[in-house]
Amino acid sequence: MLYVIVCGAGPASAVGRLIEQAHARGWDAHVIATPAALDFLDVDALEALAGHPVRSTYAKPGAGRGRSLPHADAIVVAPATYNTINKWALGISDTYALGILAEAPGLGIPVVVLPFVNAALSANPAFQRSVNSLRAIGVRVVLGPREWEPHPPGTGGSRIDTFPWNVTLDQVEELLNSRNRSSSDRPSS
Repeated sequence: MLYVIVCGAGPASAVGRLIEQAHARGWDAHVIATPAALDFLDVDALEALAGHPVRSTYAKPGAGRGRSLPHADAIVVAPATYNTINKWALGISDTYALGILAEAPGLGIPVVVLPFVNAALSANPAFQRSVNSLRAIGVRVVLGPREWEPHPPGTGGSRIDTFPWNVTLDQVEELLNSRNRSSSDRPSS
């Protein structure tokens, strides 16, 4: 079970590519959108592709448990925005997506984040602290010289088609394989 948390950035409109790749690798994917992401998404098409409703809000009180998501084995946040990364690192949980992310490390759910930020935002010390803070709690943030690089300001539109969705799935599988190797190496009691 894979949660795909989508933030409001240019590549969000192509998140269907990630869903298709996840399905090809045997994942059942549920899309969770930040409120800002909804403007980028064709919700009906995504729901048809994923086979599940796109969630962006908490279930209303009294709505029953039928709207609850199944437990996630892993979470991908892509594209992740400057805003979501900074809020999450500060412990702000003012959206459904951030609520899920706030709990994930404490629940032991592997999380991979693929930011879509420009170089000016990425250079901001607040953003750098946020990335370091998330990495310190075990979140895999795919950002750096050998990974996905921030783009120059004003050029994000030219990077949408090359957004490396597959990298998130590679990273999730690496985390899960590492966890499985670690647990099989432990002596039984």
